Amino acid sequence: MKGIVLAGGAGTRLYPLTTVASKQLQPVYDKPMVYYPLATLMLAGIDEILLISTPDDLPRYRELLGDGSAWGIRIDYALQPRPAGIAQAFLIGEGFIGGDSVAMVLGDNIFYGRIGLDEIVANFTKGAIVFGYPVEDPRRYGIVEFDDDGHVVSIEEKPEVPRTNLAVPGLYIYDRCVVEHARALAPSPRGELEISDLNRRYLERGELHGIRLGRGIAWLDSGTHESLLESSNFIATIERRQGLKIACLEEIAFNKGFIDIGHLTRTARAMPSSPYRRYVERIVEGAQNGEPLPQLIG
Repeated sequence: MKGIVLAGGAGTRLYPLTTVASKQLQPVYDKPMVYYPLATLMLAGIDEILLISTPDDLPRYRELLGDGSAWGIRIDYALQPRPAGIAQAFLIGEGFIGGDSVAMVLGDNIFYGRIGLDEIVANFTKGAIVFGYPVEDPRRYGIVEFDDDGHVVSIEEKPEVPRTNLAVPGLYIYDRCVVEHARALAPSPRGELEISDLNRRYLERGELHGIRLGRGIAWLDSGTHESLLESSNFIATIERRQGLKIACLEEIAFNKGFIDIGHLTRTARAMPSSPYRRYVERIVEGAQNGEPLPQLIG
């Protein structure tokens, strides 16, 4: 399976921060926001990733992430000339996707907790998967309803009378037919290819499945000043309490077997002196001393 990080958009809700850099390049505590969706895909065992962004921001992502070889993965880049809906990502990424299935995560979505995405990806064969996350005010979100067997019954966009309290976060899994389905979509009244319309195509074929995210999982959307601050505070609290980092790409790459201890050591030595470098050096020292690797949950 391949992965897509959609990091486009104008980021107008974060103005004036986004006059300096893209929304997904803003810091969430001690790392750029884009590290967190990348970590989600890497934790799922995905090592071929396409990052989609704007003409102005794409060079900045290339400078930050390179070709992914620092983490033993491959990162490709594609241009989204203007925001035209989340489902547009699959048309932009058609050549990258090829005949494979694909997982897509929105660049401002942060997931923490044991989703089991690696097992979900390993066992995925056909159709599409969306996730349901309980929220306090479901009228603000796209809402999904599914039965006890995980078959989606309905999807509604910001309903006045929601059928459930399960919001659809920005994490989706699709089979190899996703490009064909995206190409068949008609633009919505706002001129965009809507992800909910894409999901409805799978729903109409009985091929849309839902997975409920449990109480031990946090989903954070960092697209406003308030939610950006909340996300930073959440990450800071967990990291300071546990002494473990969330979305440390070097640690994830080593744990998943994308890189070996020699690669990790060289990467740490190339970093400037910083708390982040010292953390990676701790991972190196622990591995050299035969200590068990800390479990990764975010």
